[in-house]
Amino acid sequence: ATNRWKVVCLRSYRTVDNMADTAAAGDGPKSFARRDTLRAIEVEVQKKWEETRAFEWDAPREGEADGGKFFVTFPYPYMNGRLHLGHTFSLSKCEFTVGYQRMLGKRALFPFAFHCTGMPIKASADKIKREMELYGNPPQFPVKDESAVDGDDKKKVHAKVAAKTGNVAYQWQIMQMIGIADEEIAKFADPLYWLQYFPPHAINDLKMMGLSVDWRRSFITTPANPYYDSFVRWQFDTLKRMGKVLFGKRHTIYSPKDGQPCMDHDRASGEGVDKQEYTLVKMQVLEPFPEVLQPLVGKNVYLVCGTLRPETMYGQTNCWIHPDIEYGAFATSNDVDVFVCTQRAARNLAFQGFSPAEGHVERLASFKGQAIMGVALRAPLARYERVYALPMLTIKPDKGTGVVTSVPSDSPDDFAALSDLKKKQAMREKFGVTDEMVLPFEPVPIMELPGFGTLSAPTLCEQLKVQSQNDREKLQKAKETLYLKAFYEGIMRTGAFAGEPVEVAKPKVRQELLERGEALVYFEPEKPVVSRSGDECVVALCDQWFLNYGEDEWRTLTERCLAQLEVYMPEMKHLFAATIGWLRQWACSRSYGLGSRLPWDEAYLIESLSDSTIYMAYYTVAHLLQGGVLDGAGGDGAGSPLAIKAADMTYAVWDFVFKKDAPLPADSAIPEQALRALRREFRYWYPFDLRVSGKDLVTNHLSFSLYNHTAIWADEPDMWPRAMRANGHLQLNCQKMSKSTGNFKTLVQAVEELGADVMRFALAVAGDTHEDANFEEAVANQMILRLFTQLEWFKAVGEALERGELRAGPADARWADRAFAAQIDRAIVETQRGYEGLMFREAMLAGFYELQNARDTYRDLCGSNAEMHADLVRRFVEVQTLLLQPVTPHFCEHVWGSILKRPGSVLRAPFPTPAGAPAAPLIAASDYFRGAVHDFRLRLVPDPKKAKKAKKGGDGNAAAPPPARPTAGTVWVAGSYPEWQRSVAGVVHRLFVQAGELPDKTAVMAELKQVAALKPHMKKAMPFVAQLFAAFKIKGAAALTLELVFDEREVLEENMDYLRRTLELQTLDVKPLEECADAKLQDKVLPLNPAFVPRAE
Repeated sequence: ATNRWKVVCLRSYRTVDNMADTAAAGDGPKSFARRDTLRAIEVEVQKKWEETRAFEWDAPREGEADGGKFFVTFPYPYMNGRLHLGHTFSLSKCEFTVGYQRMLGKRALFPFAFHCTGMPIKASADKIKREMELYGNPPQFPVKDESAVDGDDKKKVHAKVAAKTGNVAYQWQIMQMIGIADEEIAKFADPLYWLQYFPPHAINDLKMMGLSVDWRRSFITTPANPYYDSFVRWQFDTLKRMGKVLFGKRHTIYSPKDGQPCMDHDRASGEGVDKQEYTLVKMQVLEPFPEVLQPLVGKNVYLVCGTLRPETMYGQTNCWIHPDIEYGAFATSNDVDVFVCTQRAARNLAFQGFSPAEGHVERLASFKGQAIMGVALRAPLARYERVYALPMLTIKPDKGTGVVTSVPSDSPDDFAALSDLKKKQAMREKFGVTDEMVLPFEPVPIMELPGFGTLSAPTLCEQLKVQSQNDREKLQKAKETLYLKAFYEGIMRTGAFAGEPVEVAKPKVRQELLERGEALVYFEPEKPVVSRSGDECVVALCDQWFLNYGEDEWRTLTERCLAQLEVYMPEMKHLFAATIGWLRQWACSRSYGLGSRLPWDEAYLIESLSDSTIYMAYYTVAHLLQGGVLDGAGGDGAGSPLAIKAADMTYAVWDFVFKKDAPLPADSAIPEQALRALRREFRYWYPFDLRVSGKDLVTNHLSFSLYNHTAIWADEPDMWPRAMRANGHLQLNCQKMSKSTGNFKTLVQAVEELGADVMRFALAVAGDTHEDANFEEAVANQMILRLFTQLEWFKAVGEALERGELRAGPADARWADRAFAAQIDRAIVETQRGYEGLMFREAMLAGFYELQNARDTYRDLCGSNAEMHADLVRRFVEVQTLLLQPVTPHFCEHVWGSILKRPGSVLRAPFPTPAGAPAAPLIAASDYFRGAVHDFRLRLVPDPKKAKKAKKGGDGNAAAPPPARPTAGTVWVAGSYPEWQRSVAGVVHRLFVQAGELPDKTAVMAELKQVAALKPHMKKAMPFVAQLFAAFKIKGAAALTLELVFDEREVLEENMDYLRRTLELQTLDVKPLEECADAKLQDKVLPLNPAFVPRAE
């Protein structure tokens, strides 16, 4: 498909480039007339849609005709800025799908809402407030003095800031950057103003692109919308009553500055990062204490090391510290123990119950690692009674505690570093390490690995020829080889669990260390996480409410849901399955930000990923509750079409609306008719048929949504989601979108610069897989010219049709007519296949590019517009318009009414149907003919090498005159394949049938050698096999049968007038290969691979 795309588009782009050169010569380089013409059509069409309420759908009333429903949703975007092309790319797939489904006669519903829950808005509002307090209104920010920051450090600072803020440092400047005036920015110090400002702008921007949204169903989140707030509180009350929400102390990513858990949507960086659990081994400092620790004599001082491999502690020979890293001695939750580690690790520990006061770091001493180098230690489980702290320069202060255990028997890094110290006396002297601290210590056998024995690290380092700890690539390879192998294949050979597999012994050794008080459980983020308030996050042990994801029964039900879910790509199925497999308890409460309160504990807010899991159900009734007012007009019922107040939406009412077995609320203030109207809407529209999102939401939002649907509708699997489509991110012109580089575009910018339909088309062809897609402005600019030119041609042929100037009579009188009709039918079938599979690039390849090329070929065959058949031209215009309608609806609406003169809207027109089953022989003949003509033209192009040689006089004489232009030619065609080729194809086909796939070429060669009749042809056999394999990629298994579905000679002779005209020849004939005396041509010419021999007469 990719190759087909490149070939077709390259042919199309060449045509457009020629048109563009002509256009530029007439209009000048700065003309936007074509774009403006298309934009004017879009504005006019959007006005018509607005007036006719084109995208509003309700459940059918009793007796009303119904062609079925299709309900598509997109994760509501966060309202702290304008929508950009990244948003638009994902939501465009909803848009194209809903447009196509509407053509199938369905009520195709696409609602759209706006997310305001969470930290970002509140954090940004607080920043603006703080900036005004510090610097005035408007603020006069200080000029940053960067003279003290040198070289690379300055670049790093700039890169980090630019990546997040587009080269601005203050929130006020960020607001300026998106076009908000200073007098308006001050209002954003109130977080509720964000809810009033950005959602209406988003609606206007989306309307500019012609989005097929039922805006009556739109809403904002948070208690600012009492109806939605009531819905979320009902959801969580239901989950709690079902035992899905629990309370307790849990380790979670936490922002000390914000004073609450920091979930994915609350993060400026580190989205998707989870906590990492370590065993914190306590290595006790032995006397005499070094000078910097003398004030701590009498206390238990420990160097604490975080390890992921507690089972290896039997093999400790030392521990590692970095001589130049800043360490500290920190008080703990008792008066006796002191921990030595980095400040960063101490900060994490302080939030996990290990400091004197929760969240408070009490530093008792500060020093560089060199100050404690060589300190004597007692290492838990180690064979050696006393080990020492030794230098390692690769330790990083931003991971772990800064103290590292050393097990040279099973760690390649440890073995290499210890070997360096043993071999290099100068290194020992440099860091003040004595021989007694290093030389006596040898690797201790602790586990056995198949192929590596009981000293795996020394064995593998020797095999890889590791010379020192600086051989980083070799050491990395060694680690990758050993660590997984040790876990799954290793057998313990020492300690209390000798003889047990490592994976069995590992948790037992860890438990033993914990019970003996020689280790602790310690967590830290897997990677750095920064909250939106700019705080580096820790892992904290928090009292919190959490959703009990991962509970066995709930997970099993969710796996059932996944099994019936359409996700379109196997990669996404695997990602969903893996996520559901590892996902566990998720903190769903916090105390800072915007959002609904937990109904049973109003001290807590519901976090933003947890209040957005089943809101798709709320879309079904939002229009009856809010009447199109984003915040529900305060919930007083004045704007509700059913006069329902938010306060009257009790839990019993929500149960009745959403649960099939729930009784009619007996004491509800809402009339029964209104309650049943709400229920009817939900029952008709749910479940949603498709949800489209970026792939990054699979591991949180989309999987959470599956979990919550299986909880709320546990006994109704037919209410579970039907399909989810996850796409890659969008690049702009082959580069990551970034404000800092200027490679960034908002939705409104794209529409203003390119037009809505052109932008939509460029999004459709940007890419359809889970890999990152690419929005190409070159494609978009070419599309402006293409659509405009198409419009002009439609107008011209439309007028010609009205005047009766196109050919009439039978529409299948000529081969060109029949071939064009078949190409139109093929375009319909292949475009529909693309739309069904959400492969919009493929749909546009078939429905636009290839159909355009078919039209151009037909026009060329006919010689002029006038010779094209009227019925076929009319069908082409109609089919092209209908195939493009989901992607370029404004253009198609205009053509439908103004050129085709059809009544009603193209939005309600049915998807076209083929006139019959696509005629495979005609399609094959048409494809063959187009390729043959292209090859014939190339044969008429002079060989540049021969021309250059002739010009110079290749034989030393005067330059020869240029060759005369050919005026005649012969096309040699083969009517059948020679016997040896049929024999080769038979072998390949037999092997294909046996294996169910193309065989390996080596296997083919082996089989061919067994056929005696092929021995004289063996040199030619494998090249012919390569041709068969290439043909297989295009035609499939039919290519291996050598079946000829049309008469090649007949096709060429029927189009002889066109061939002479397009090749500019006076005479041209087609002859069978049997009459050819040229031996080279006899070997070269095959069926469907003719030879064109031009000549001058």
